[in-house]
Amino acid sequence: MVPQVVSPQEWLAARKELRNREGELLKVRDEVNAARLQMPAVVVDKEYVFEGPAGKATLIDLFEGRGQLIVQHFMFDPGWDEGCRHCSMLSDGIGDTSHLHALDTTLAIVSRAPYSKIGPFHQRMGWQVPWYSSYDSMFNYDYHATLDKSITPVEYDYQDEDTLAAHGNWFTEGEAGGMSVFLRDGDRVLHTYSCYGDGIDVFHNTFNFLDLTPSGRPAERPWLRHHDRYRQ
Repeated sequence: MVPQVVSPQEWLAARKELRNREGELLKVRDEVNAARLQMPAVVVDKEYVFEGPAGKATLIDLFEGRGQLIVQHFMFDPGWDEGCRHCSMLSDGIGDTSHLHALDTTLAIVSRAPYSKIGPFHQRMGWQVPWYSSYDSMFNYDYHATLDKSITPVEYDYQDEDTLAAHGNWFTEGEAGGMSVFLRDGDRVLHTYSCYGDGIDVFHNTFNFLDLTPSGRPAERPWLRHHDRYRQ
């Protein structure tokens, strides 16, 4: 859709008005970021075992010697042959993590699929972010990235199953996306933050770019492919 065409003076006035609103949004964002820094933490008291390219790994191993760890909960059910398209689009936008490493932070991907499936798909996608399997572990269930009420009560984005169902949310069973943050305190691991649903929207760089364009982001996503599928 072509936007309304106006004079340069009218365009500048509209842009200044929008800039004021963007400034208000930035102020609220800074306030929320400051509040997030004040969040308390809980001790991770379970021994989770993952599998990665070098074999078995514990949660503290995922830090790779750094002080902070961000985990992308990537939807990849053990019965699937490839990972979620939406999670893949998010991972496509991560890029080089050297800047995170310089600030004592590691980013890792964790999925419930066995590593025998993750490894080939990881190579196919060409991502450099380390990826681990939490298969045969309670990690996904404990951090609400796999929903199965036969194993643990359903909760997604801090809402229980009844609330999710009442809102028409399909996240009441199966794999779910999210981000979790952990901190090392000596030999202890602390869980400091997790976000789900709309909370991970900020990590979808493709949509952030599209938000700048006249067309904006599409409401529906039937067009979405794994990035190598567009070339087929």
